[in-house]
Amino acid sequence: MVRVSGLASGMDIDQIVSDLMKAERMPIDKMKKQKQALEWQRDDYRSMNLLLTEFNNLAFNMTLQSSYSSKTVSSSDETKVKAAATSSAGNASYTLSNVTMATAAQNISNGKISEGTIDPAKSLWEQKNLLGSAWSGKEVKQPDITISADTKTAKLSKGAIFEGSLPSAIQVKNGESSQEFNIKTTGDPTLIGENDVFVNMNTGEMTFGSTLANGSTVQGFTYKQNVLQFSITTYDSSGKATGDNADGSMSFEFDGSASLNTVLTQLSNSKVGISAFYDEGTDKVVFTRKDTGDLSKAGGAGGQKMVFSGAFLTNFLKLDTQKETGGTDAKFTLNGLETTRKSNTFTTGGVTYTLQNNFTGDVRVNVSNDTQKVFDTIKDFMTKYNELIEKINGKITEERDRNYQPLTDEEREKLTDKQAEQWDEKAKSGLLKGDSILSSGLNQMRSNWYASVSGVSGAFSQLTDIGISTSANYSDRGKLVIEGDGTKLKEAIEKDPQSVMDLFMKSGSTTSEKGIVRRLRDTITQTVSKVEQRAGRSTWTSEQFLLGRNLKSVNSQITSFESRLTQVEDRYYRQFTAMEKAIQNANAQSAQLSQYFS
Repeated sequence: MVRVSGLASGMDIDQIVSDLMKAERMPIDKMKKQKQALEWQRDDYRSMNLLLTEFNNLAFNMTLQSSYSSKTVSSSDETKVKAAATSSAGNASYTLSNVTMATAAQNISNGKISEGTIDPAKSLWEQKNLLGSAWSGKEVKQPDITISADTKTAKLSKGAIFEGSLPSAIQVKNGESSQEFNIKTTGDPTLIGENDVFVNMNTGEMTFGSTLANGSTVQGFTYKQNVLQFSITTYDSSGKATGDNADGSMSFEFDGSASLNTVLTQLSNSKVGISAFYDEGTDKVVFTRKDTGDLSKAGGAGGQKMVFSGAFLTNFLKLDTQKETGGTDAKFTLNGLETTRKSNTFTTGGVTYTLQNNFTGDVRVNVSNDTQKVFDTIKDFMTKYNELIEKINGKITEERDRNYQPLTDEEREKLTDKQAEQWDEKAKSGLLKGDSILSSGLNQMRSNWYASVSGVSGAFSQLTDIGISTSANYSDRGKLVIEGDGTKLKEAIEKDPQSVMDLFMKSGSTTSEKGIVRRLRDTITQTVSKVEQRAGRSTWTSEQFLLGRNLKSVNSQITSFESRLTQVEDRYYRQFTAMEKAIQNANAQSAQLSQYFS
């Protein structure tokens, strides 16, 4: 629609219509404020549900036996025996004596491997003469090499080239033309002819006698690389070979760039189950099984636990399968019972022992309840509960300041960011004041704590029996406190831990038979569900919860009213346009009449 802007009347039509529309927009501004308040209220509900859910997850840990049955273990000499206990361990004292630790099968080089001349940190190919026949030839398929700039050099993908495996010449193509370069591997690379190429057998570097143009292609070919190939077979305690190959062995391959240290480290990190190292002082390597004990069922020839194959292991490292020192089981006496184990770490009766040294005397291991840890667990849980109800009470008792309503966009533009933030903070206050769902949930949780637990096996059936009560300060609104310095609670844990555990986590078919924590979890689950029916979840559609349906209704009203406002604004402009035209016609008639009297 064409709008006339007051040329005839001299009036600011746009400003007049804008002022008129402010009055017309008052209902929609109210709707938008209502929408914002509903969104804030929804978010407040969801924040309360998040707190309840987090506490419910924490409460789950309080339904586990381990939270009430922590054990503390002491050893009379931890340099000889260390111990730890699970919650299932009984309170008792154990005596270990006449301990001989388990050992692992071991194989050591049968003589010096290099007379002290090998550098374990340098590449093995640099010291290839020490390894003799340990090298094997592995076929390498060299792809085409594209030259990206004018040059006389290029590099093969692999060095440590097997003697006699290179072709006699290399073809280089440049567009339609082709040139053949004769391969040289000895002599001075700077003295080769223009149709020759010198190949460094160690590194695979190629030096051409004439320059290769940008875009040229060195044609690929096949050659062999020197590698170290060998296999190791190890066996588990049942005699089963542990390797991936069909015969149970595990294969290894290293190229010449690897150092002795690299090879031994990768062996140690592999699943072959061996720790390997080189000792420069003796010029020998040591291979030790990671599994200790007498693996008497191993399937190697002669019962060996490590079987070696390959010249690198048998010739260079001088490892002789027949020279293996077998592992032995740990032997000891536990409370008068002579027994053995494959490992120096073993578990019996819920107690895990770790042998540290051989000894002939006695070491006493005492297992008892870890009263302090259980006390701290209960105390921390109470603290989290007190924090929860403090935050919820803060929301449902917060006063609503109706002098501060949500800001419209126009009102927000007139304020600074800080002022708008402070206004929003006050406008958000009290949106959950007196909420019946949260108030009911809090009341039920208080009842969960205070009501007696029926059917407990011990002496404690309610909180006051173990020294926990409600704060006498009314403003605390039901917070829990531990009486005195906690002595009564600690004594209860020490005297009857089972009864304390029942009080908190006992199962039952009725609420009165359930422990406190299980009651709390039931109440929280019900409260969260009710809140969700009102405020939903972030993944729910608007139709699935009450506030969502209310928001959808308000949005619909806003959309409908905005359409009506557009019609009203157009009507105002039509009216002013008609007025402008009438004034223009009147002015024209007046001008025409004045001509007759002039």
